[in-house]
Amino acid sequence: MRKKIAILAATTVILVIQVVSVSHGDTPKAVLWEALRSANHFALVRHALAPGTGDPTDFMLGVRRTQRNLSVEGRNQAKQMGELFQSNSISEAQVFSSQWFRCMDTAELLDLGSVQPLTALNSFFREYELKDARTKSLRDWLFRQNMEKPLILVTHQVNITALTGIFPSSGEIVVMQRSERGDLFVLGTIETR
Repeated sequence: MRKKIAILAATTVILVIQVVSVSHGDTPKAVLWEALRSANHFALVRHALAPGTGDPTDFMLGVRRTQRNLSVEGRNQAKQMGELFQSNSISEAQVFSSQWFRCMDTAELLDLGSVQPLTALNSFFREYELKDARTKSLRDWLFRQNMEKPLILVTHQVNITALTGIFPSSGEIVVMQRSERGDLFVLGTIETR
């Protein structure tokens, strides 16, 4: 009996080590797309290519010329991202976006549904003291959301990093799972460039 317990314990340790050592990039893409088509999963998307970092000093929320905007390459990337969703059987989704033009444009160019602005997705890059409050606001919002239909959130690197610990590239998709208790888990990422 002791030998069986020892073998079982050793097997359990090996399995735990294997599960813990799998990185987010190791999740097969087919598994990630299947998750996004199922309930209680969602996509965090960093906006497509917008040259530069942060925003100009004269930044104003509703004024396009004061913001970093998508390049031609970024606009094409956003369209290709939408095609990627569609080629993986997601042709319609709930789409929410930061109010920054580069995020709204990315979300609209996905062409997966009407885009709703969501302040909890707005960048705090220039106001880092808002990080905890903005991240909590997003967590609370996610806890209340109906996730029966695919859900896509277009936002900024700082927001995604604060929520997940991942530093996504432009246009990268972070696939998330929400547990019944409301806990959030990263399942993996999908590069789009």
